[in-house]
Amino acid sequence: MKKNISLILMGVGGVGRQLLQHIVSCRSLHAKQGIHLRVVGVSDSKSLVVASDAFTMELGDTFLMEVCRVKSDGASLSTISGYDESKVFTNSESTKKIIDVAAFLGKSTGLALVDCSASSETIPVLTQAVDLDCCIVMANKKPLTSTMEDYDKLILYPRRIRHESTVGAGLPVIASLNRILSSGDPVHRIIGSLSGTLGYVMSEVEDGKPLSQVVQSAKNLGYTEPDPRDDLSGMDVARKALILARLLGRRINLDDIKIESLYPEEMAPSVMSIEDFLGTGILSLDKDIQERVSKASLNGNVLRYVCVIDASRCQVGIQELPKDSPLGRLRGSDNVLEIYTRCYNDQPLVIQGAGAGNDTTAAGVLADIIDIQDLFP
Repeated sequence: MKKNISLILMGVGGVGRQLLQHIVSCRSLHAKQGIHLRVVGVSDSKSLVVASDAFTMELGDTFLMEVCRVKSDGASLSTISGYDESKVFTNSESTKKIIDVAAFLGKSTGLALVDCSASSETIPVLTQAVDLDCCIVMANKKPLTSTMEDYDKLILYPRRIRHESTVGAGLPVIASLNRILSSGDPVHRIIGSLSGTLGYVMSEVEDGKPLSQVVQSAKNLGYTEPDPRDDLSGMDVARKALILARLLGRRINLDDIKIESLYPEEMAPSVMSIEDFLGTGILSLDKDIQERVSKASLNGNVLRYVCVIDASRCQVGIQELPKDSPLGRLRGSDNVLEIYTRCYNDQPLVIQGAGAGNDTTAAGVLADIIDIQDLFP
């Protein structure tokens, strides 16, 4: 018997579009597994497109590919027309309609809300959906790094939430930690390089290249955000660290994490333009980073931008680490996480691999959706 998993996708940026493409391309694979993913709605920041009758209809594959095309061109979902099987809702109407569909399907056929946005605006929808028996799948880090009140609400029913892609894209970080915690093995320490961008930057400056040149190369390769300071601030790593710390039971907020930014406050986006930062600002940072690299090298160590979580601290920043450790050997944009527990004490559990990229992240989201299939009738 075929199992239908109904879902609404929120966010059709790079990851969301890639997810839709994965869903369509995996139709025959999922059919063999007795699963069918019913996409009943797709939303961006301005509008929602939903199947005319979410109970009996879905958005067809041709329509989903049209969604990908329209969003790739930078247009809004509201510009899609001529499809009889769908209705378009805008702004405030969108939220209400998602909740209406969630209330209707959550307690009958089941519904997964899949958040591939990068917005805090999905939080009210997600927290309400929890009460409507919906499943939540997230690549978006912001809901899990909001207030403890929001966090507690989202994880109220742990079996109905999946968020593997919030930390290491498609890497099994959350699943591995959950298995360790379920076994009663206490986690003493986590240290990890959780930014593909900063991993690349730190391994390149280690080879003697100036920070300014490396950041420009990373931007040209598409590794950084449009404004590289979004990566260099360490905030993205801090959010990932907070998700891991909260998973370990630490009741802390983003403000409690010590964050080392790779640029000073006088070069912040509110003070200095991107052009000035890349043109002149970042050049003044080259000397300090190169001195730190040289000092670490004299000690037989390398510099890595890492998160450290243990009993007394949760911080992100540059650390000097042994060259021959898993983190010291890290090259390029891979992620590496070392987990120290009672069982993994002398030799930590090491998780390593591609921790960035739309394709990898979307694959992780799709795996999370398939993982909740037992919660659907």
